[in-house]
Amino acid sequence: MPGRRRRATTTRGAAPRTAAPRKAAPRKSAPRTAAPEGARPVAGSGERVWVLAVPFRAPAPGAVWDKELQAHVWVGATPPPELAPYVPGPYTFERFLEDELNATPRPVPAGHRMTPRAEQVSGAAAIAAHEAAGGRMFLLGDDPGVGKTGTAVLAVQQIAARRGARTVLVVADRPAAITVPHWTRSITAFGAGDLRWCVTTWDRLAKVRDLRFDVVVADEAHMVRHTTTQRWKHWKAVSGSGRVKDAPFVLLATATPAHSPLELPYLAPHLAQLHDEPLRAWSDLPTKLAEHGFHVERGRYGSTWTEDPDERRADLAALRGWLTDTDPPSTLHRPAPWGQVQVTGTPVALTPAERAQYEGGWQEFRAEMQLARRAKQTARGRAALLRFRQKAGLIRVAATVDWVKAQVEADRQVAVSVEFVETAADPIRQALLDAGVPVSGIYGRDRFDVEAERLRFQTGESRVCVFTVTASISLHAGEQLPGGRTASTAPRVGLFHQPRFSGIGARQVTGRTHRDHQVSPWRIAFAEDTVEEQVAKVMVERLAVTGSTAGGDTAGLQQIAELLDADWLPPASLTGAD
Repeated sequence: MPGRRRRATTTRGAAPRTAAPRKAAPRKSAPRTAAPEGARPVAGSGERVWVLAVPFRAPAPGAVWDKELQAHVWVGATPPPELAPYVPGPYTFERFLEDELNATPRPVPAGHRMTPRAEQVSGAAAIAAHEAAGGRMFLLGDDPGVGKTGTAVLAVQQIAARRGARTVLVVADRPAAITVPHWTRSITAFGAGDLRWCVTTWDRLAKVRDLRFDVVVADEAHMVRHTTTQRWKHWKAVSGSGRVKDAPFVLLATATPAHSPLELPYLAPHLAQLHDEPLRAWSDLPTKLAEHGFHVERGRYGSTWTEDPDERRADLAALRGWLTDTDPPSTLHRPAPWGQVQVTGTPVALTPAERAQYEGGWQEFRAEMQLARRAKQTARGRAALLRFRQKAGLIRVAATVDWVKAQVEADRQVAVSVEFVETAADPIRQALLDAGVPVSGIYGRDRFDVEAERLRFQTGESRVCVFTVTASISLHAGEQLPGGRTASTAPRVGLFHQPRFSGIGARQVTGRTHRDHQVSPWRIAFAEDTVEEQVAKVMVERLAVTGSTAGGDTAGLQQIAELLDADWLPPASLTGAD
């Protein structure tokens, strides 16, 4: 039967949407619940409403864009072959909407079951105990690879059973092609229960901001550590941060909560509840922290945290107390039982020609930064910093390639972390391919099938993986893969092609291979006797600090800024914050 779109005469399910008023701005409307009569497509006998995941500008003959659903819709028994690629997988946003529009949800394929580890069981129990005691959010800060995803799924099951919850939202990091399937496998492996799961990513948060969920899981919660972004506005709506009543329980999962206490606005509802103060009083986190004795100062770009070591220690002790001294505690941080990652520097001796090229780039950068500083041109200064880092990394591509080839010859698999595509990822990958070394690439929007590339590396088909992402992918040895397969057991080694400025980013990267009881050393490449070497030393010194609550590595950022004459730029210039 050909696909068509009908309008409903009745509404089905208890989907938490309502149609936006025709004349009012959608974002100003009340949260949506059930749609009014005649506002939704409905299937006839033997048909189903299919909500399709159609990529931007992709052809979808026969499907119709539904403005209310913000998705393409097709009504019929089975989508035709040209629409089959767009049929959404389990637990995706489109599948969530589709199941709400039909009398019965489509069955989810049986996946490979997994047995929780002891730390996942105990972690879930701690989260559930805090919720049962009346807490509204929990910070799960276990080290990368300890098993936060499984812990979260198990905790949600227990919380849902006690609260009578029905719907769960999981917000994961990019890229969706990796993170959504990862969560899907974990939900299936540990048990979805009778819950309706919706897994999306931080960059698609706007699509779910007007939906109501009973439980919300924020994976890589540090993605909302800044309140000046659209992402934060969407997060406030989804998480119920501005609501006193009917707010979902929120599970925040991140091994790197923030660079400083000032970057913890997502904890404001918990802090307001802890101090028995109105939610709105904590909307200005720096001011409220200062009222509670934290050492907050006024800086060039707003509030800053003190640089005094003793004051920092006192503030962090107070913050940890707010999270751990509740009964039961509202946070959990467990270091990796297989030990901290070993990170060492790898100096690169530049040839005379490379040295001259590097020094020329450095002098050009210094001159450009001075001009930008005098004219107070922040954008120009950020652009100069970006160009210098790209040039410095490009000069060392050959050395990185040689090091990687040596590791491959030693029967190791190599993860290469880069920040730039055209001046690092592309030339490194191409040089290795030219040398006959198979390479997986996880970078660039729509450049590769990222999950296919990851699996090539994990199965040993490619010996090297060049990637730009910092989180939400697993590259460790012996991983249990989809379909019951197991990743290769060859030792993993990692290389930062350039020193990272952010301790949060660096710690997340090392956790791609140093996880799940697999030990993986990492190296930081830098040009010998240059400012890169000094930056690398700061990175190594400060990396361990990010494991504590609130990270606290802003001192390292300040040191790096001073080394690069960039201390006049906003901190986001160094951290890459959105």
